[in-house]
Amino acid sequence: MIILDEYRLKLESLKKEISELGETIKISELERKYEDLERQTADPEFWNDQENSQKIIKEQKGVKEKISAFRELSSLCEDGETLVLLAEEECDDATEKEIVETVEKTEKMLEKQRLETLLCGEYDKNNAILSFHAGAGGTEAQDWAMMLFRMHTRFAEKMGFKVKVMDFLDGEEAGMKSGVLLVEGTNAYGYLKSENGVHRLVRISPFDAAGKRHTSFASVEVMPEINDDMSDFEIRDEDIEVEAHRASGAGGQHINKTDSAIRIVHKPTGIVVGCQSERSQKQNRETAMRMLKSKLIEIKEREHLEKIEDIKGDQKKIEWGSQIRSYVFMPYTLVKDHRTGYEMGNVNAVMDGELDGFVDAYLKFIKK
Repeated sequence: MIILDEYRLKLESLKKEISELGETIKISELERKYEDLERQTADPEFWNDQENSQKIIKEQKGVKEKISAFRELSSLCEDGETLVLLAEEECDDATEKEIVETVEKTEKMLEKQRLETLLCGEYDKNNAILSFHAGAGGTEAQDWAMMLFRMHTRFAEKMGFKVKVMDFLDGEEAGMKSGVLLVEGTNAYGYLKSENGVHRLVRISPFDAAGKRHTSFASVEVMPEINDDMSDFEIRDEDIEVEAHRASGAGGQHINKTDSAIRIVHKPTGIVVGCQSERSQKQNRETAMRMLKSKLIEIKEREHLEKIEDIKGDQKKIEWGSQIRSYVFMPYTLVKDHRTGYEMGNVNAVMDGELDGFVDAYLKFIKK
């Protein structure tokens, strides 16, 4: 009975917190907004303006997802309360176990929805583009870049996002020199923006016959995917240099048979983007241009610049800098974020995509 009393109190507290969350996200207003959007989509002339229709459908989907998630959370808490009443009547150990699982699931779901209230940046809801670059150090750094590539792929997949390899350049002996991922899903950029920066690795190198400890660096650049309807900025043809080449690495068999991969250099800034994931040069060029546009706009807004033209070719913030996070494999295991102070001792779990704690800590940190 002691455990039932404990979990009854927990559920009462969770119910109160869920109610407060409902007020924070203005659930009543969201429900009214959804009804209004439903009426608009039911209008016989709704599809006459395709562009506006798509925007409304997208907005409707986002509102529906928020409402559904909140209702699921409320329902889960109510299920927990019902289970407590059943357990009191039946004294059933199996029911008590289900109560514990239900409360834990409710707590995790509540925390996730709370964090989503912190994702209020202009581009937080967007897809994310992640670029990986090995630092100095040859094979060791290239292997580290590949480890980060896999780690972020696994994290994104665990979050339910769709991951697509856009570009990949093999390392000389192992790993990768560079690579680009497109992570698609609501709030992908909001969750992954915490990963932007230089990541430091300390370990006994598997490539060193003497078994010496090595320190390696690789960078992860995170930017939101910005669609054409989000900005009227145009890139001039005379400002870019387009190169076609044969793709390499993780991209599928088809792309290795033709020179369909595209790399674009933005001459005024020296910024380089590439894409090899599509079936044709034309598609790869279109995708690479969207990536370049996203990168230029993101840098402009990050630097609080008046014009795209003000971006300098020697932008320090997109080059090497001090590490945001360190990953120590030897002589002890520890992953520590130097911005938030959050750390985790299970380095293998982190490399397997368990980044939730680091992401949560960062979102709370930037909102202080």
